[in-house]
Amino acid sequence: MNSRRKFLRLSALSATLVGGISPFQRIWAGALEKPKANKPIVISTWDHGMPANEAAWQILSQNGSALDAVEAGVRVPEADPNVRTVGYGGFPDREGKVTLDACIMDKDSNCGSVAFLQHIKHPISVARKVMEDTPHVMLVGEGALQFALSKGFPKENLLTPASEKDWQNWLKESKYRPVINIENHDTIGLLALDANGDLAGACTTSGAAYKMHGRVGDSPIIGAGLYVDNEIGAATATGLGEAVVRTVGSHLVVELMRQGLSPEKACQKAVERIMVKQKNVKDLQVGFIALNKQGEYGGYCIHRGFNYAVKDHRTSQLIDSKFKM
Repeated sequence: MNSRRKFLRLSALSATLVGGISPFQRIWAGALEKPKANKPIVISTWDHGMPANEAAWQILSQNGSALDAVEAGVRVPEADPNVRTVGYGGFPDREGKVTLDACIMDKDSNCGSVAFLQHIKHPISVARKVMEDTPHVMLVGEGALQFALSKGFPKENLLTPASEKDWQNWLKESKYRPVINIENHDTIGLLALDANGDLAGACTTSGAAYKMHGRVGDSPIIGAGLYVDNEIGAATATGLGEAVVRTVGSHLVVELMRQGLSPEKACQKAVERIMVKQKNVKDLQVGFIALNKQGEYGGYCIHRGFNYAVKDHRTSQLIDSKFKM
């Protein structure tokens, strides 16, 4: 003990003599000091994530909540008829019906979801109402529609002339062969870390083009298409939902981050898990993005072609995801 005290005194004396901090003091100061988080920050899937991020950032930059930001962000592609895989103007199912899935999750693990919802332009906002105004997590089909109407959401025709024309052309052969990165990049998933250090996430889609009537993918399923753990981080998925559901993909990514993996590495491990489980991934695309509590982010996918958008105080950019094949 006496020798240790002598060492400490000598260390302090040496620091005083040189007019600075001793190496010993720097080591202990560094061990006690937590790295500063990069916040606020928002990350989302695909190039339609760029305008979605801008809407989310308007809230985050004013010290708004991550929950408000993720809802506002994904409402942008939901309302854009040129985004053919989300909301209004989305590709219909085999019967020519536009059916929508969405979910939202907050910092306290509260979550809401709607599936197989028709005639409502903003399913993400209905999902939030399910979370906040009901004792349930998920409403589907006619029940979800009736709930939305009771909350004042207008009933609308979501099938645009462009999507109807494409559906009519598809009917000529009626072959279900989605083209990866085109017809099955069917999701906007958005994650945010606000200035208070809290996470939230949202995911919304019109699903795979020309799917069977009634099909639901991963996007409205908590743990598959989206998962948020405010102690660790958040993740969301895009691509073929069936493959994501089988591995509870977004939950897997968050749990891998809990084990100490970076967001990118966690996404990579989840992709590799899917590739092991699937018999053939040649025509299958799945991608994940993740965001941790420090504001670190990353993404990974099976095939080249997936990208994700990031916005923080320093930059607004579209990043080409790393890929396995």
